[in-house]
Amino acid sequence: MEDGRISLSPPSTSSAAESNFFHNYPLISALLAFAIAQSAKFFITWYKEKRWDAKQLIGSGGMPSSHSATVTALAVAIGIKDGFGSSMFAIAAIFAIVVMYDAFGVRLHAGKQAEVLNQIVIELPEEHPLADTRPLRELLGHTPPQVVAGAILGFVVAVGGRLINKIAS
Repeated sequence: MEDGRISLSPPSTSSAAESNFFHNYPLISALLAFAIAQSAKFFITWYKEKRWDAKQLIGSGGMPSSHSATVTALAVAIGIKDGFGSSMFAIAAIFAIVVMYDAFGVRLHAGKQAEVLNQIVIELPEEHPLADTRPLRELLGHTPPQVVAGAILGFVVAVGGRLINKIAS
């Protein structure tokens, strides 16, 4: 806002844009929560199954829910930054609720259906046209405890990031 006018264009220098990106607390919180959740899945798989599974670093499903961690960290960070009464927090909170509901509702059931369909395909005779169908991904959604664990992780990352930022400044 210059001379009473509101400017809708972004800053003209790339260094200002880069500086803003690295100081975007909600974005950094969300990305960090996602990275921690995906890494946790990788190490939990190693601990439980005694095998390294690189797919856990990018795959969906499993403990904790990276979807829940990401959207919770985003919503909490926006709430801390802009206020829990702000419109931005309302948008982020509704977005988080929809994503988490989808994770343990629709996507969990879609994964269970994929499991049943894969079993049916296995039992088809070899001459059946669908007998060579590639198996569907079964691990799509999350159980409620996985969603809750992801949400707690996201909350801790957002609050922890804010505390670290306060201590550092």
